[in-house]
Amino acid sequence: MDTPLTELVGVRHPVVQTGMGWVAGPRLVSAAAGAGALGILASATMTTDGLRAAVREVKSRTDAPFGVNLRADAGDAAERVRVIVEEGVKVASFALAPSRDLIARLKDAGVVVIPSVGAERHAEKVAAWGADAVLVQGGEGGGHTGNVATSVLLPQVVRAVDIPVIAAGGFHDGRGLVAALAYGAAGIAMGTRFLLTSDSTVPDAVKAAYLAAAVKDVTVTTKVDGLPHRMLRTDLVDALERSGRAVALLRAVRHATAFKKHTGTGWVRMVRDGLAMKHGKELSWSQVLLAANTPMLLKASMVEGRTDLGVMASGQVAGVIDDLPSCAELVDRIMAEARATLRALPHAG
Repeated sequence: MDTPLTELVGVRHPVVQTGMGWVAGPRLVSAAAGAGALGILASATMTTDGLRAAVREVKSRTDAPFGVNLRADAGDAAERVRVIVEEGVKVASFALAPSRDLIARLKDAGVVVIPSVGAERHAEKVAAWGADAVLVQGGEGGGHTGNVATSVLLPQVVRAVDIPVIAAGGFHDGRGLVAALAYGAAGIAMGTRFLLTSDSTVPDAVKAAYLAAAVKDVTVTTKVDGLPHRMLRTDLVDALERSGRAVALLRAVRHATAFKKHTGTGWVRMVRDGLAMKHGKELSWSQVLLAANTPMLLKASMVEGRTDLGVMASGQVAGVIDDLPSCAELVDRIMAEARATLRALPHAG
């Protein structure tokens, strides 16, 4: 199934595995890439040396194209871009809009640039700056999310830009791929669905929590880092919802210290990143500090398996997923279902 996405990045299928922190490591990315999808390595929780090692591990596992997800507002973004260019990574994706200069530097090196956006105007901006494609996530998606459904946001963005648009938020099967294509998308991106595969390194206890969740068990809270964040509702999330500002800020300081130690990020850089984040999203200082909660609370669940002490970012589709296929089985199933769905559609006279 050839689309502008498959032609742009050289993958067999118009499916993207998103760059989820602590989840999208070399094993999952190489499995997704080997299955014919575009695997995206999550780098925000890695040191730059760790990123280079992870890229090389993916390359040792597969010859298929893959990408790296970056934080555009990180103080060391330029260093991470250098790693991507030097290691010959095919795609750079961004959770926030990269600068015009960063896009130009990547494109000059032959790297495909795919920012993620949550609004029509953001898509227009990065398209004007030279982005090769955009990934647009509707409110159904996991992690940081907006309040506009994919079915409303996607056609807006498709109409607004003339570059390939990848649809995210609410996708998990071949019928969804066909729906996205009908809206004008060039493919779909999935996070929760790839997290729930046998190739994912997420601990079994955490996967079990996802599989047990119903649609009503997926909620949006601002209590983790001050921004809307879609995740599984747990006792911890309920406790965070009840906690006051002072307790939340103390927790954030503790988590910021832990994250600094894990990534080797100095306080000066963390402050500089905070300033960039504050400016880019017009956040208060308390919200910037709360942002330190996210990586460490995710690590507690996605790495350490602590469903009681960690949060579990989740798209609403967790409520309809009930199995753990391999990435190869998942992608093959999606493509077979998509083709069957297309064949079954009535043809206009």
